Amino acid sequence: MILSKEETFSLSEMEALQSERLHSSIKRVYENVPSYREKMNAAHLTPDDVKSVADISKLPFTTKDDLRVNYPYGLFAVDKSKLQRIHASSGTTGKPTVVGYTKHDLEVWTECVARIAAMGGATGDDICQIAFGYGMFTGALGLHYGLERLGAAIVPSSSGNTEKQLMYLKDFGVTLLVATPSYGLRIAEVAMQNGFNPKTDFTVRTGLFGSEPMTEAMRAELKKMWGDNFRLTQNYGMSELMGPGVSGECEHFCGMHINTDHFIPEIIDPNKGEPLPAGEHGELVITCITKEALPLIRYRTRDLTRLFTDKCACGRTTVRMDCVTGRSDDMLKIRGVNVFPGQIEEVLLGIDECGPHYELVLTRRNHTDYMEVKVELLPELLTDVFPDLEHLGLKVRTKLKTVLGIDTKVTLASPNTLQRFEGKAKRVTDLRNV
Repeated sequence: MILSKEETFSLSEMEALQSERLHSSIKRVYENVPSYREKMNAAHLTPDDVKSVADISKLPFTTKDDLRVNYPYGLFAVDKSKLQRIHASSGTTGKPTVVGYTKHDLEVWTECVARIAAMGGATGDDICQIAFGYGMFTGALGLHYGLERLGAAIVPSSSGNTEKQLMYLKDFGVTLLVATPSYGLRIAEVAMQNGFNPKTDFTVRTGLFGSEPMTEAMRAELKKMWGDNFRLTQNYGMSELMGPGVSGECEHFCGMHINTDHFIPEIIDPNKGEPLPAGEHGELVITCITKEALPLIRYRTRDLTRLFTDKCACGRTTVRMDCVTGRSDDMLKIRGVNVFPGQIEEVLLGIDECGPHYELVLTRRNHTDYMEVKVELLPELLTDVFPDLEHLGLKVRTKLKTVLGIDTKVTLASPNTLQRFEGKAKRVTDLRNV
């Protein structure tokens, strides 16, 4: 279901709309945000120098550090009296990043999420259980209002208390589940531990998963647990840009459609900062062109992906982004080799005996970095025969070395022994500076 005419605009129609909105946004931040004005003046730019999308590369980048330095309201382009909602990140590594919304911003946000939900298969007939944590995190309320816009009924279960989640799923006849991929796995796992078969004992037919990257191996693992008829799409967003609603997959699974009438995407070389052509893999940069409170310009997401511009079979003409393969700031450098957790997940989930739960432990000895990969074995394939375990450990280690280019220690863990997550999964334990 296509909700908005803008989703099928021609390239020229979309560029004209983007150019008009870009110029308006640049003018607004130049006049109302001292930090942006200083950056543009330093680059010898005025709003009149940015007349179209073609001029966007002239503009300076915005980073998460800019949000922290200007905490809490320094990058806002409206007075606090115009705000109707304030969200913030957890701030676990310092000051949180604060985002705000005017009445107009909340309307745009709801519209964008409704589009993403509709392309993922949601309808007004759905009963939707939202297993994201409610609070300062944008994910839960974003999906809540977007799905309500479609006419769906909402079960705001929040995250945690997984056995109660199962009760709601079954008793309420839930048809759509909103969760992180890792928590979607956990819900299915707890269901089976309690004697349920997720494929037959629940009415869930659609999953709208987000808040953390989902590899194709993870998608396959989820479908294995929830069933082949479980329609599972992922969507993308981040609090700084809006929350969920920036992009999402349709039923053809050929990338996530970006709401390009509200966001202008670019791909840049993460090291040099130079724009890359469509199809090239690099860092995603997003410019917000309809937000009033916090219209970020050329925001460096640190997420690694690529863009597709060909028309999708679903009829939408908007630019699509590939599944995020990792974050440039999540890259692990081990003995001079760049390693992404997603690479390791793909390897582990491609080995029949390995389950979807794993942990990467980083240590340092004599100024040299080492990585240990802990992975749970599947209960039905668990063995206590030492030669078999030794052979399996060598198999995992060899496949990891082939993909990563470095040797790692592999620890095979018993089922249900590694930590589970109800929100974003934390796969890396870094002990190098402990």
